[in-house]
Formats: sequence, C-alpha cells, structure tokens
Amino acid sequence: MSYRFYCDQPLQGASALLEGSEAHHLSRVLRLDVGEEVVLFDGQGSEFAARVRHISKARVDLDILHKNDTDRELPFTLILATALPKGDRQKWLVEKAVELGVTRLVPLRTRRGVAQPDAGALERLRRAVIEASKQCCRNRLMAVDDPVDLVTLGGATLADAVRVLAQPATGAPPAANVLRRRTGDQTPCVIAVGPEGGFTDEEVAAALSAGWQAVELGPRILRVETAALMLAALAAS
Repeated sequence: MSYRFYCDQPLQGASALLEGSEAHHLSRVLRLDVGEEVVLFDGQGSEFAARVRHISKARVDLDILHKNDTDRELPFTLILATALPKGDRQKWLVEKAVELGVTRLVPLRTRRGVAQPDAGALERLRRAVIEASKQCCRNRLMAVDDPVDLVTLGGATLADAVRVLAQPATGAPPAANVLRRRTGDQTPCVIAVGPEGGFTDEEVAAALSAGWQAVELGPRILRVETAALMLAALAAS
C-alpha cells in the first residue's frame, strides 16, 4: 500500500505542496526520496497518485500523476453527538468514528459532563481525524463541530433524520431494532450519547418532546466511547 499524505489545500492542477507535519513525516520520518510515488488526499473525497519532485527543509513538492475517484463513504449522513470521555479516550473515540464512516462528530455540552473541550482540545481531535483518515484510506474528513447542548443540536437536525438517544428507559426498544437499515436507505441518522452519569431527566424530557427516540443498549453499563461506537456501528452496518 502506498504512503498517504493529507494536503490542507484543494488539490487542483498538475502539482501539489506538502508543508509542516506532513512534509516532515514524508522526508524526516519515512525518509522518502525524489521520484517515489505516494497518495495524496485533500479531505474532499478524492485521492491522487503523485510523485515526489523536490524535497527541501520545510516543504515537499510533488507532481500529480492522476486522480482516483474512490468513494469510501457511507451512503447516508451519520452524525455522532456525544459527551466526550476523559483524556486519551477522546482520541480513541475519534479514530474509531472515522473508521466507521461517521460524517460529523458533535461534542455535547451536558449537565453531568466532565470533559468540556476548549479550542486546543478540538484542534487535537481534528488532527486525530487526519491521522485516522490516512490510516483507514478515507478520503473525506469527518467534521468535528464546536460543542453544543442537546436542545441546540435538535434544533439544527434535519427534520427527516432518524434521531436516537442512548438512554435506558422502560419499554425502550433495542438499539439494533431502531438503527437497522434497509438496503438503499439513505435517511440521515443522528445519535446522541450522554456522559458517564447519563443525561439528566430534564435533558431526556426535552429530547423526547423534540422527537428523539430513546433506545436500550443492553443490561451492562457502557462507557461513553463504547456506547457511542456501538451505536455508530449498528447504524453503519
């Protein structure tokens, strides 16, 4: 498999430029040389075969050989809105969400949340999206939104989307029953997962009144990232 590199500018024309960490990775870490072929992607959905033309201290110039319109996205929009776990578990959650094909990750502000991401944390998560996309050969970057609360998220959600709330409730159907999709179904799906202590009664009531559907995740208590990825996997399958 060819080495993959991310260009933060749209790839157009016959040449491309890598700078910063991507140039450093190509020239200093992997020690690739002039004439070697790699794969470039700009996060917009396509990938490009390219050849290294020149390497300098801070940049790498490449010639574009051809474009590959390879679609590795889900056939529908999948939004994962979740309270973030602590520490390194955030990066792990992002990596696996990218691999599963999640379209957007929305950090949720919740009453019981313990990790409220600042601008620096969001930037680290967006960098993790790039690294995960390089690894899993995904050509379109998963968006990482600014944090919102559940009510605001509901107001911005597509009206025809399937909206599920990870909240144990009497009589709630199993998540698999709600998220199982028919072949060709392109209905958008939005999944909301609360913090370790769960959504408050007020948050749940507001979501249910706004049209969200509670789903059951089984008899065991799951961590935030486990519940989020379980639901995303069910929706993507």
